[in-house]
Amino acid sequence: MTEKAESQSSNTESKTYKFLGQRIPLHDGIQRLQGEMPYTGDLEFAGMLHLRLVISPHAHAKIKSIDLSNALKVPGVMGVFRAEDLPCGNKVINSRTSAVLAKKRVLFNGQPVVAVAGESIQAAEDGAEKVKVEYELLDPVIDLEEAVRPEGPVIWPEGIPDSDVDLAADHGGDQAGKQAQQGPRSNVNQGDVYERGDLEQGFRLADVIIERTYRTSFVHQSYLEPQVCVVNPEIGGRLSVYVSTQGPRSIRKEVARLMSLPLSKVNVVPMAVGGGFGGKHGLIEPLVAAVALKMRRPVRLELNRGEDFMGGMPSPACQVELKTGATSEGTFCALEARILMDNGIFASPWGNLLATLLGSTYNVPHARVEYSEVNTNKPMGGPYRAPSAPLSAYVLESNVDLMVKELELDPLEFRYHNAASTGDEMINGTHWQSVNIQACLERLKEHPLYQNNTNEENTGSGFAVGVWRCNVSPAGANCRMLEDGTMQLYLGTSDISGIHTGFAQVVAETLDLPLESIEVIQQDTQSGPIAPVSGGSMVSYSVIPAIREASEEVRERLLKLASEHFEASTKDLELHQGSIRVKGVPSQMVSLTKLVKKAESSRGGEGPVMGSGKCSLPENAPAASVHWVKVKVDPETGEVTPLHYLAIQDV
Repeated sequence: MTEKAESQSSNTESKTYKFLGQRIPLHDGIQRLQGEMPYTGDLEFAGMLHLRLVISPHAHAKIKSIDLSNALKVPGVMGVFRAEDLPCGNKVINSRTSAVLAKKRVLFNGQPVVAVAGESIQAAEDGAEKVKVEYELLDPVIDLEEAVRPEGPVIWPEGIPDSDVDLAADHGGDQAGKQAQQGPRSNVNQGDVYERGDLEQGFRLADVIIERTYRTSFVHQSYLEPQVCVVNPEIGGRLSVYVSTQGPRSIRKEVARLMSLPLSKVNVVPMAVGGGFGGKHGLIEPLVAAVALKMRRPVRLELNRGEDFMGGMPSPACQVELKTGATSEGTFCALEARILMDNGIFASPWGNLLATLLGSTYNVPHARVEYSEVNTNKPMGGPYRAPSAPLSAYVLESNVDLMVKELELDPLEFRYHNAASTGDEMINGTHWQSVNIQACLERLKEHPLYQNNTNEENTGSGFAVGVWRCNVSPAGANCRMLEDGTMQLYLGTSDISGIHTGFAQVVAETLDLPLESIEVIQQDTQSGPIAPVSGGSMVSYSVIPAIREASEEVRERLLKLASEHFEASTKDLELHQGSIRVKGVPSQMVSLTKLVKKAESSRGGEGPVMGSGKCSLPENAPAASVHWVKVKVDPETGEVTPLHYLAIQDV
């Protein structure tokens, strides 16, 4: 069950929509159910080669030698490649996508070292088994506390790679932390301290102080479809990259950079996404592109499940030391946190995001949050379902529950009294553009499940607050109505979570068209409009204004055509179920198909009925939520059974 909280700044008068907010089938649901949806792994090209990888069995080691001779003798093997054999071999390794193949050393267990291209998958696998790599083991950095000790081994003694700022921007982070101090190198690649008020004074005011240390592990996104990519080199030097991805444009940018090609020579063709959850933002595409350039043949690489688990970009592990204080009157007066974010081998922004959310969900007058982005010999930490937000809620709400329990306060009233509101300053010095925690709590308080809740034997209930900054990005959209009445919507945004169905609803609402007449077309990076990555909770907020602008332009074009047909003012006309009619005179009606045919067939006519829209919003649109659950616990087995679940979302 999900409730929607009213925005503090919105008009509370409800509007009745015909299509928006309605439960409708996914626009491509039948295709998916019948197995007709084309996925990247289904693609076949004439002369296509298959790649298999030789991956590192060690977390940290020097590569002493690589013997390719036996692999090259395997029937069907067409090429065996080390890093220096590829067009991108001279590029600096400073991110997961630039780590095409290991060079002088391996940095994590599962890192690709050699790529073998074969006429078949079996030939490539047989060749990979014949590659001999000799390693000299180095001390790995695994434990977070060990990683930050000055006397311990340092992963990047020659300097720490830059943070992946693009990845941060895609997921709600608008600033990177400060670079680690110059001088002796360390495994802390970035970090900062956010402070406000007088921390010592804050804890002196507290009647209860709770100190806890929380630890989380790496979590793989576990999408059903593993990482897979096909690259086809075309006439004229262009690479067509077919891939299941949440961010086609970021992949085009990285492939072009690593291959030293202009953007116009790289065309990313987004295929159906078989699950992403933050894990499909680019990983193997540069490697496949490099081999395709080298061989001048189509190349496909599909990771097996083990390779994907070991070499992907799971959400990072973390350690948070949290100390909080509150007064007996219910004021959240002090908060101190130390965050060690295990970003794996490369730099990521997730500690910064966690610090911002942890210190900004509640208005705590005296606070200090220190975070460190730490490198270890593990795969690079990546985004996973609002990165750092679930961790912030888990850590912060656990401490809040402990405080209110000890003070014997109402947990809802405590949160309501201390919750951040629109315009409040965040711990990093910026301000909440909008955040409606209190509205969510009000909805919870008045809901029958909460009001009528009684805890019977072996049952219990509780709730937690969560916030997410969301993000925003420039976007465009194009529309065209065909002469048979089909409305085509052209986008560059990958479809995850059924978002294309939502886009069709926007067009249907604007033009009063049946949903089945709307076709959503996801275009490649060569032809499609600019689009954000499908992540960071930014797609609807960023793209829908552009879609609305494009469909409204079509609407105005159609009304103009109808005004000429009826010799009436556009103000006296209205769209109605695929037609335009004169207001108050339902019999005076003309179909849209007739208008479009006339516009496209007459000399000197209006021409194609098209519209375009663009949007670049200046601010994020943060969201809040409150989730309440009631469970029953079997005292003998420990089995927990959810009885009721209520999710209240600020939309």
